[in-house]
Formats: sequence, structure tokens, C-alpha cells
Amino acid sequence: MAGAAIMVITQMPDRASALVLARSLVESRIAACVSVGAPVESLYHWRGKIETAQEVPVVVKTQPARYPEVEAAIRSQHPYELPEIVAVPLVEGLAPYLQWVADETAAT
Repeated sequence: MAGAAIMVITQMPDRASALVLARSLVESRIAACVSVGAPVESLYHWRGKIETAQEVPVVVKTQPARYPEVEAAIRSQHPYELPEIVAVPLVEGLAPYLQWVADETAAT
């Protein structure tokens, strides 16, 4: 498979913070593309209670070697005490797209 890639998923508390994060990741070239989704209602356990929150999903497309930088950037900009930050490997995909992700996030 040409150009290995991953998707890093997080949730931000609002659209404004999601867009700021997305722009910083793309401008720093540690992400080729960041998709900011529509608000969702999240339901989760937190400190012994069931909580709900409206959150904005963020999906970062990058290469595995850039994951530590993506995680650090998200952590530095995220207001949550324990943010969701998970990486999902892309095992298949359009080869030219995967190569584009690799090219756009190549370390300089």
C-alpha cells in the first residue's frame, strides 16, 4: 500500500475550538486534512456518573510517524482533563490519496 496513513479521532467542546485545532494541525503540516463534523450528543461514564455533552467530532488524516506530534498538539489545545485521542490505521484506501497524505505530512 502506497503511503501508510492513520485517522486520529478526537471530540472538541464546540465548533470554534475544533476549527482552531484543525487549522493549527494543517498549518503545521502534521495533518494533511482535518474534517470537522456536526455536533453530536455524547453519553459517557465520568467519575461515577453518567454524563452527557454536546461535542464536535474531529478526524485528522496523517501518517503513523506523525502521531506523537498530533497527540501533543491536541493535548496542548484541548480543554478536557481526559480528551479522547485515538488513532485508527487505514488498512486500505485509494493509493493516490494515501500517498497525498504521506506527501503532505512528510517531515521536513
